Amino acid sequence: MPLSGFAGRSLLAFGVSTAAVVGFGWVGASRLFGREPGERPIWGMAAGYVNSANLGIPIATQVLGNVSFLAEVVLLQVLVVTPVILVALDRHSDPAGRVRVRRIASLPVRNPVLLASLLGVACSAAGLHLPSAASASLTLLSGAAVPTALVALGASLHRTTPSREEPAEPAELAVITALKLVAQPVIAYAAGLALHLSAPQLLAVVVCAGLPTAQNTFIFGQEYGVGEAVANRAVIVTTTLSLATLAAAAALLG
Repeated sequence: MPLSGFAGRSLLAFGVSTAAVVGFGWVGASRLFGREPGERPIWGMAAGYVNSANLGIPIATQVLGNVSFLAEVVLLQVLVVTPVILVALDRHSDPAGRVRVRRIASLPVRNPVLLASLLGVACSAAGLHLPSAASASLTLLSGAAVPTALVALGASLHRTTPSREEPAEPAELAVITALKLVAQPVIAYAAGLALHLSAPQLLAVVVCAGLPTAQNTFIFGQEYGVGEAVANRAVIVTTTLSLATLAAAAALLG
């Protein structure tokens, strides 16, 4: 998608909902449940970082008819939200509380999703196009995206090793679920109305905001050794319940 085709107002409405919910979750983890500083980014991520790939792709295909706006959501999360989360996690994982600049700067090289997103933005900005042979091959691969995403989602929810932490409290999961599946789409809807989005744009924003917690939340928690139990349970619970909330949003706005 060319950068000129981005739905700026729609992405702004989604961004407002993400910032509000992640911020509330980040602060609420400490104020409501006494979570340590290193756990707060994971708590905020569990509340507002949507599963835009494994579940977002099939849902956007089925409900919205295309994944154009979802692609913008992916870029916002990967290029803006993810670096903020990782910087915070990296600082809290360092004994001296320092931000390891070299480690953060190498993220695009170490993370294939970040690297691919950056290259995609660069190619779009430069007006570069893939050769027809490569484009045809990638088009064939994209046809497998939906079933592959669903298989990957199921595989990611399976754990073979027990968590090193105490199980998440039911109250925590209830708050995270309410933020993720109720507050975020409601805020996105209100922001969309304030920005005078059309009905199809509003549907896309609300559906994407109502997607469940991304598995990356658990992956980051596991990598840094914080918030694993909360992240794992949040992914499972929100993924299960989102099927109902997304269906309701599609019925009401579609």
